[in-house]
Amino acid sequence: MARLANTMNSAKEGANMVARQRRPHTQALAYLFGGLGVLCFSLSLPATRVADAGFGGIVVGLGRALIAAALAALLLAVRRERPPARRYWLGLAIVAIGVVIGFPLCSSIALQSLPASHGAVVVGLLPSATAIFASVRGGERPSALFWVGCAGGALAVLVFAILQGAGRPQPMDALLLAAVALGGMGYAEGGRLARDLGGWRVVCWALLLAAPLLVAPVALAALFGTLTPTPAAWLGLIYVAVFSMFLGFFAWYQGLAMGGIARVSQLQLFQPLLTLGWAALLLGEALNPVTLVAAVLVVASVAFSQRAPAKKRVDESIAPQTVR
Repeated sequence: MARLANTMNSAKEGANMVARQRRPHTQALAYLFGGLGVLCFSLSLPATRVADAGFGGIVVGLGRALIAAALAALLLAVRRERPPARRYWLGLAIVAIGVVIGFPLCSSIALQSLPASHGAVVVGLLPSATAIFASVRGGERPSALFWVGCAGGALAVLVFAILQGAGRPQPMDALLLAAVALGGMGYAEGGRLARDLGGWRVVCWALLLAAPLLVAPVALAALFGTLTPTPAAWLGLIYVAVFSMFLGFFAWYQGLAMGGIARVSQLQLFQPLLTLGWAALLLGEALNPVTLVAAVLVVASVAFSQRAPAKKRVDESIAPQTVR
């Protein structure tokens, strides 16, 4: 018996050692996937603004999801995927409301009258919104130090907005704030589901769930709106449909599932600065030298938040599903 106990203890210690060795590798992959998602999303606002000029806010905000849903249907058909179990569909509906419908529509309408740089600094609050929803819905319990780092990053973004002159309240800011809240909800819920379904399945099924609701408003906006599509507007629409709405979420949800929703979501603090760079490069929007100072502050806050411990409780509302 003693020998058996020793053998079992040795096996347990070996398993723990392997887990400790895998953890840094898994976390690095989580940040890699999350970073790729942020890179894709960082171009979303400039591309949306370009597409809005040719198609209008509703066609761009909701039409992108219809294009992405067609790609999702093709991928699911090729892989012969079965629909997820019934217990997942409420979560998929939350994802659809948040990031398939809510965030794209609100941000697209707002950017018809606001520059991409203005949208970038307001949308910079997304990591904080995602962390809050991860705490409420995803079962994560970040430490107080994590929240200090999160608040520091949000404060840096807000100060940056004020110094840039984009922080003055405007009517469309309400839509941008609604986009932030809806986006944070969809990100957190999608990361939670991705732990069991995989990031790409969450994206595909959420798109298919939302698609029937989008056909009528997009068709009416296209028929009765004033469309003046240019090659640049087409490129913008294709980008937000294929990369922002489809491929970017593959990487983003995978990163959230692997590394923790609240923790990996803080990588999105880099997104406003990246977006400002794209806006200056592609749209000719002016940048202030204070960008460098803001970048240093954001990087420091992200580094601080990554070192803060975070706890998870077991989420019993979702049981693992065997997927092919």
